[in-house]
Amino acid sequence: MARIESFVYAACRIGVGVSFFVLIVTVLTQVLGRTFGSSPIWTEELTRFAMLYMVAFGAGLSLRSGDLVNVDVACENTPGNWPWRLRLISATMTAMLCAYLILPAWKYVSIGAMQTSPAMTLRMDFVHFTVFGLLVTLLLFSAFRVIRMVFAGDDGKADVREDLV
Repeated sequence: MARIESFVYAACRIGVGVSFFVLIVTVLTQVLGRTFGSSPIWTEELTRFAMLYMVAFGAGLSLRSGDLVNVDVACENTPGNWPWRLRLISATMTAMLCAYLILPAWKYVSIGAMQTSPAMTLRMDFVHFTVFGLLVTLLLFSAFRVIRMVFAGDDGKADVREDLV
């Protein structure tokens, strides 16, 4: 289980890095193009697509690190074992909601196969896939948290961020 989680974690980190790299190169191309004449028309579209992929890969990582919106003040001040229970309920409900939305998201992706982007003429199912990917990463990371809490005795708190260590 830990190997699967570390693989998904590494894949998402690489996905965020590649998406951010594409975003940087595209924006730089746009800025240089505007400085020395006119920027290519495709740069605005590719910037948006890169941001969508960055969010899709980063959503699960944000859940893992605790960077998503939390209500820790209310939950952590409850007595006894309630903070652990509330974290478990929250992770379980997140996984259930994502699982519920997977099929409609896939339908949304399949609709995109009939469309193309205006400037790059890229099939839109590649772009719409980001919604599906976001749900999958959130589902995986919330399921990992539930499994760790129930079977490994984990407290369910967010992982320590690397830049704080």
